[in-house]
Amino acid sequence: MTERLELKQLYVHTSIGNVIPEEAFVETLDDIPIPTALVGDSKTYGEGDAVITYTSRPEFLDAAWVHCARAGYDEFDTSAYEKRGVPLTNSTGIHGATVGEMVVGFMLSFARLLHVYRDHQNDCEWHTPDYERPFTIEEERVCVVGLGTIGAGTAQRADALGADVVGVRRSDDPVKGVSRLYDPTERETAIADARFVVVATPHTPATEGLIGTKELDAMREDAYLINVARGQIVDQDALIVALEDGKIAGAALDVFEEEPLLEDSPLWDLENVIIAPHKGSATNRYHLDIADLVKENVQRYRNGESLKNRVA
Repeated sequence: MTERLELKQLYVHTSIGNVIPEEAFVETLDDIPIPTALVGDSKTYGEGDAVITYTSRPEFLDAAWVHCARAGYDEFDTSAYEKRGVPLTNSTGIHGATVGEMVVGFMLSFARLLHVYRDHQNDCEWHTPDYERPFTIEEERVCVVGLGTIGAGTAQRADALGADVVGVRRSDDPVKGVSRLYDPTERETAIADARFVVVATPHTPATEGLIGTKELDAMREDAYLINVARGQIVDQDALIVALEDGKIAGAALDVFEEEPLLEDSPLWDLENVIIAPHKGSATNRYHLDIADLVKENVQRYRNGESLKNRVA
């Protein structure tokens, strides 16, 4: 076990209000063995303090341990945490069901025209599509780029609907529901035959702009791109061109290069695009899922054990 200073206080930074209710989250932590308090930007920290936060602040480097209340931690300077010896953990591993369900929802909307019917409902129109337009997900190919928690959760749900699921990942370890794995260098081949291409890989320097013009050109004209990872992984300008030129059939986007999505973005006006406000993980029990992870790591910290989801 690693020798650590005693953990005396857990602070919940108000930035978590971006994704979960602040007071309800603090209440779920009542049963941990150290005091918990909700704090803002004016707080300073010491060696016995732990911090739960949504955003990065330089003062957090003075704490004993920092937990990022989301899976993506790219705005945190991991090298600074490593240099200071402050453990940084994130909330990965709890989004397989929530985001996986959203991906399936996007696929069903495109396949069965649910979003189109709703659009016509708003105008009181009885819309009958062309016979050839609706299709089933069963027997269609779904390519999932990135097979971590979110990608694996997506793959299992797409497989349950009868889709042929392939995946792109560095490791060749088998994934439930995935019929074939491709190395990232083979991603154009992997997506070429897919009706749905789902982007679920973490945002890193290596994945910045991973899906660009070449990848979009490799997709079928009747294929749909779904991005539930990070906006920076897809070249948004190249995607807009592909959509406007009919190179792909459509896109469902929960993440964007800049958020909120700018009001003048062409994406708003494209009928073949479904836009969600980065809420793939949003459910009425999300705060409980994060709290369970925090509680486990409080215990691990106090026992001198390795912290779960440590990223720095």
